[in-house]
Amino acid sequence: MAQSSVPKTEGSGQQAQLEARKKKMQEWLSQGQAPFPTAESCQPRNLASELQAQYQDETKESLEQKKAAGELPTLAVAGRVMLHRSFGKSSFLTLQDRSGRIQAFAQKTQLPEPVYEMIKHMDLGDLVFVEGLPFRTKTGELTIEASRFQLLTKSLRPLPEKFHGLQDIEQRYRQRYLDLMTNETSVAVFRKRSQIVQEIRSFFSERDYLEVETPMLHPLVSGAAARPFETFHHTLKMKLFLRIAPELYLKRLVVGGLHRVFELNRCFRNEGISIKHNPEFSMLEFYEAFATYEDLMKLTEDLIERLALKICATKDIEYQGEKISLAKPFRRLSVQDAIREFAKIDPLDSQKLENALRARKIELKNKPSLASLQWTVFEEMVEDQLIQPTFVVDHPIEISPLARRSETRPEVAERFELYIAGREIANGFNELNDPEDQRLRFEDQLKRKAEGDQEATDFDEDYLEALEYGLPPTAGEGIGIDRLTMLLTNSASIRDVILFPQMRSLHEERD
Repeated sequence: MAQSSVPKTEGSGQQAQLEARKKKMQEWLSQGQAPFPTAESCQPRNLASELQAQYQDETKESLEQKKAAGELPTLAVAGRVMLHRSFGKSSFLTLQDRSGRIQAFAQKTQLPEPVYEMIKHMDLGDLVFVEGLPFRTKTGELTIEASRFQLLTKSLRPLPEKFHGLQDIEQRYRQRYLDLMTNETSVAVFRKRSQIVQEIRSFFSERDYLEVETPMLHPLVSGAAARPFETFHHTLKMKLFLRIAPELYLKRLVVGGLHRVFELNRCFRNEGISIKHNPEFSMLEFYEAFATYEDLMKLTEDLIERLALKICATKDIEYQGEKISLAKPFRRLSVQDAIREFAKIDPLDSQKLENALRARKIELKNKPSLASLQWTVFEEMVEDQLIQPTFVVDHPIEISPLARRSETRPEVAERFELYIAGREIANGFNELNDPEDQRLRFEDQLKRKAEGDQEATDFDEDYLEALEYGLPPTAGEGIGIDRLTMLLTNSASIRDVILFPQMRSLHEERD
C-alpha cells in the first residue's frame, strides 16, 4: 500500500506518549541498555503454546519439587509485552510470541539493578527476551522466573487498546500489523488461509498435477472479461497489462504436453471494490487434459469437502448466520431453471426479463440480447439466493468466449459456476479447442471493444497458433482463494482475509 494510505494518529496524547518513550529509550541507552540489539545470544528456544501444552499437567507443587531436585530445564522465550504489572521489588509481564502468550516474573534480587529498573518501567509493546525456570503462581498460571532478561526492541508507539484490541475496522485494514498484534481472531484467520493454500497444493500434487508459474505482465488483455490495469516497460517500449487470469498461458502448457497443471496466482482487475471484490486477488486455476467439466465438478466437490474437514473439522459450517452443508454431491441447476425458480420469470421471454431489470433501475445498453438479459437477471435477482452449494450450468455461449459450445444445444456452453453463500466460488468449463471457432469468438470480442466494452479481451494470434498445433480435449477451472477463505473462516468481508487489502487514499477521503 502507498504510504498515504496509513493514517496519522499523533493527537496530543499520542505525541506525548511518543516523546515520553523516546526519552525513556535515551535514559536506558545511557545506562547500557541498547534499545535495538541484535538477536545474537538472545534467541528463543521455546514457544509459548508449546510450553503451555508441555506443562499442562504440572502442578505448582510438582514444579517446586522438580526445581528442588534440579530437574527443571532453563527455558528461553521472546515476545512482545502485552500486560505489565509492577509491585516494586517484583514485576509480572505477559509476553506474546507467534504461537500465543506466557507470563514472565522478574525479581529485583535475581537481576542486575539497571535491568530490573528497566523492567519496572517497561512499556506495552516492547519486545523482550526472558530466560529462566518455570513455576506456577498462586492462581495456577504457568510462569517463567527470569534469571536473564534482555530488551530486544523498544516500542516507541503505544498499542492501540490495552484490553480490547484494535476496534476501528478501517484501521485494522490499513495497519494490519496492529490488528495482528492485538486481535487473535485475525491471526487465526490468516493461519487458516495458509492451511487452505497448503491443503490445495497437497490435493493437486496427490493427483499428479504439476504446479507452474506463468507471467503476470501480459502483452494483451486476455483470460477473462474484465477491465485491466495498464503499465509500460520502458526498455521494450511496450504497453503491458497486469494479469487478469492465467488461462491462455496454462492452456499453452497443455498443448505442450503438460496435461495436468495448476497455478496459485495473483490476478488484477481494474474494477469496483466491495465486500466481495478486491482489485488484487488470489486464484487457483487448473487444467486437465482428457477430462470434462463434469469430472471437474466432482473434483471440486472432493476438494471443498476435504478443505471443510481439514479447516473446520466438519462438513456442516455456519456462514454469517446461514447453516451450509459442504457435503457432496452439490446441486446442479441450469441458468434458465435458476431464473424460473428464484426470480419467478420466464427466462425465454425477453420483455419480461427487461421489465424486471428496469423495475430495479438497472441500466440496459442499446438493445440487449436474450442471453445478455438472462445473465443480468441471474446476477441481479438469483445469485445472492444460492446459499447451499450449487453448480449453475448451461451458460449462454455469448458470455463464455473461451468455453466449448454444447454439441446438442449450440446456444449454451459446456460450463459451470459454483455458488455458495450467495456468491461465485468457482468457474469451470470444457475448453474450446477448435481454432476456427476461437478465432470467431476473438473477432466478436474485438467488435465489443470497438463498441466501447472495456472488459472485452484482445485478439491473441499466438494463442490461436498454439491451438492449431492441437489442444487435447481439456477441462479447466478457476477457484477464488479469497472467497473460499471467507467461507471457511466465517469472514464477512474479503478485506478480512487479505492481509493488505486495497484502500482508498486518505487524502482523497479528506477531500
